[in-house]
Amino acid sequence: MKQDVSSLVAQAREGRPRAVARLISLVEGASPQLREVMAALAPLAGDAYVVGLTGSPGVGKSTSTSALVSAYRRQGKRVAVLAVDPSSPFSGGALLGDRVRMSDHASDPGVYIRSMATRGHLGGLAWAAPQAIRVLDAAGCDVILVETVGVGQSEVEIAAQADTSVVLLAPGMGDGIQAAKAGILEIGDVYVVNKADRDGADATARELNHMLGLGESRGPGDWRPPIVKTVASRGEGIDEVVEALEKHRAWMEERGVLTERRLARAAHEIETIAVTALRAKIADLSGDTHLKGLAERVTAGTLDPYGAADELITGLRNG
Repeated sequence: MKQDVSSLVAQAREGRPRAVARLISLVEGASPQLREVMAALAPLAGDAYVVGLTGSPGVGKSTSTSALVSAYRRQGKRVAVLAVDPSSPFSGGALLGDRVRMSDHASDPGVYIRSMATRGHLGGLAWAAPQAIRVLDAAGCDVILVETVGVGQSEVEIAAQADTSVVLLAPGMGDGIQAAKAGILEIGDVYVVNKADRDGADATARELNHMLGLGESRGPGDWRPPIVKTVASRGEGIDEVVEALEKHRAWMEERGVLTERRLARAAHEIETIAVTALRAKIADLSGDTHLKGLAERVTAGTLDPYGAADELITGLRNG
């Protein structure tokens, strides 16, 4: 059923959760109205602070996200949570969509929580996440917390979607070894050692600090990621995390880094949309006699695959 996009956008701006939900559903479903939705949202977005939270399974991402929501709500800010979950191999839906750890915020009109399925997309994020972030931004959210799938090192994609990336670790879970693999050390702006009441928390923080020092090539005035210890289940250390986030935001704004990151994010989004469109066009040619003819010539050895690809691209341009 065709939606009244202008009405939905107006209602979303008023903070009506059903309108926000419908807009994100249009995004997830790659609706034919998606272009209309994005055109309507474009002049309204750009004010929200996007914070990505990532880390290995079991470090307490959902609990930490919930605690951050509480901290920002105490400041009077409207908060959205985009929780990207693993997909069911059968339905394609999110396996953890109930978000039981965030149930305390379910009745708060200043909080919007949405689960999205990765649908097999690598990198810890759903393919529709950038557009969903834009919906939440345009809806007037001050802070958008993006919690990624707990899949380990492949979660580095969050760095391309967030203004600030938070990497969570926990003692006794092999996170020191994971950190040594360098994947997550390259994306963190703030590091959080959660479950700091457990044995080994200090050692984990020291090891992480050592690893960050080994990979350091920072000049004077460059950002050095802080390490904050928390017990998110009790809210301990969360205010310090918020303080670290605000310091990073201020540093980025002062040096123009925030604008650079958002420009890179927009460029990546444009590229993704263009590549997706090209793939769809190529898929339409899968039964085309031209593509079949090219494949036959490559198989016969009368044409190399690069030459065939050039001919295919030429055909796409002319088509």
